[in-house]
Formats: sequence, C-alpha cells, structure tokens
Amino acid sequence: MSAGNPVANQVGVYILDRGVAVVEICRPPNNFFDSHLIEQIAAVFDDLDSRTDARAIVLAAAGKHFCAGADFAGESDAAEVSADEGARALYAAAARLFANELPVVAAVQGAAIGGGLGLAMVADFRVASPESRFAANFARLGLHHGFGLSATLPRAVGHQRAAELLMTGRRIGGHEAERIGLVDRLVDADSIRSSAIDLAQEIAVAAPLAVRSIRKTLRGDLAEQIVRATEHERSEQAWLRATEDFAEGVRASSQRREPVFEAR
Repeated sequence: MSAGNPVANQVGVYILDRGVAVVEICRPPNNFFDSHLIEQIAAVFDDLDSRTDARAIVLAAAGKHFCAGADFAGESDAAEVSADEGARALYAAAARLFANELPVVAAVQGAAIGGGLGLAMVADFRVASPESRFAANFARLGLHHGFGLSATLPRAVGHQRAAELLMTGRRIGGHEAERIGLVDRLVDADSIRSSAIDLAQEIAVAAPLAVRSIRKTLRGDLAEQIVRATEHERSEQAWLRATEDFAEGVRASSQRREPVFEAR
C-alpha cells in the first residue's frame, strides 16, 4: 500500500492494490465538516479521476463516526464567513463531488447524520453495520435539509421513505437502513472498511472504461440535479436560520434535550 500526504491533515489518500483509492476524512472522533473540508475531498476526487492507477474510491473516516454533520459550533474556519456564504461554498464543493467519474463506496461506521448523511449519499454504494446510525435530522434543528438530499435520498429509498425521514428527522439503525435501500451491504462493525474495500476491488477489476460508461448512464443528470437542489436547499436554509425555531433546535441539540418549537 502506498500513502499520499494528508491534505491540511484533514483528508488522507491511500492507493491500494488493484486500483482502489481510500480517501479518509481525518477529523475524529465526529468528523464534523465545513466547506473547506468538502473542498479538500473534492480536490482529491478530481485528482483521482485523472490518475491511471485509481479505478474506484472508498470514502472512509477516522474515528468513531463517519460524519456527524456540519460544524454548527463554529470550531472551524467556516465561522469566518456568514452562514449563507459558507453554504454557497459548501454546496459548490458538494456539486464537484457528484460530478466525479470514479465509482465510490462509502464505509459508514458510527453515525452519518444531517450533512454527514448527505456526504454518504455521494457514494454509489454504502457499507455499514447494524450499529451504524443514519438521520436527516434537519427538521429537528428547525432547518431545511441540504447537501443535495432532495435529489439523492428519494433516489435511494423512494419518495415516501425519503419524505418520512426528512420530515420526522428520526434516526435509523443499520438493519432498517439496509431494508429500505439506504445501505447496500451490512457487515460486522469491525469489517466495515475491509468490506467496502472488497466491494471497490470487485468494481476495480472490471473493465474501467466500461465501468465509467455504465456509471455515467445510471447516474444520468444527477450532478446537474444536485446543483439545482442545493441552490433551492440553500435559499430555504437562509431564511430558516433567522428563525427562533432554528436557534432553539441548535440549543436543544447541544444540551441533549427535546426541542420546543413555536413556529416563529
């Protein structure tokens, strides 16, 4: 195995045998993201697209959780810009992720919450364990969902399941996620990454030009859908961030209590 240098110590890249590249988010334990982190992942994806020694990507994360969502605490340099400016940069970078050409397998340990679920949906396939947890918890924060989930979630689980998950914000485990089509392979927690690599290697040994062609056909105009979806999501998030309900949702989340919303 050969290893590339981490990008700003936040994204590691490792090229394995048989053309599998492991792209690892390095903000443990929760791997909260901001626009800069997503831009770094997008830059890595762009580079891998141009390389002849990479045929499939495993998107993984160090630590307890795959990605517990966006950095609402202001602990990253996302706090240097307004929330709406940050969202514009974030979703521009997200659109780049969806425009990549190599197939992607996500290794989802622990939680994929909010925007973390959106990041997991960048992948063509998701590998998880019964202990993995998924939630589009935006409504529980008083916010509209984002990261292109308007397009990706119904595509994976159907309109009705997506509507339920988005409107309730409820959390589901690995078994339910597999049953509704959100997860493709369910394995023991200790085997998530190795199983994701195995799946990526199955893809990588197939004819690379054919795989890219098939993937392009199946994804269709998904990248363009993401651009349209994130623009609408961002505009809805912009006015909801100014509401008292959003402030209450963030407070309740940080205090680990049930929010009390008043529709204002």
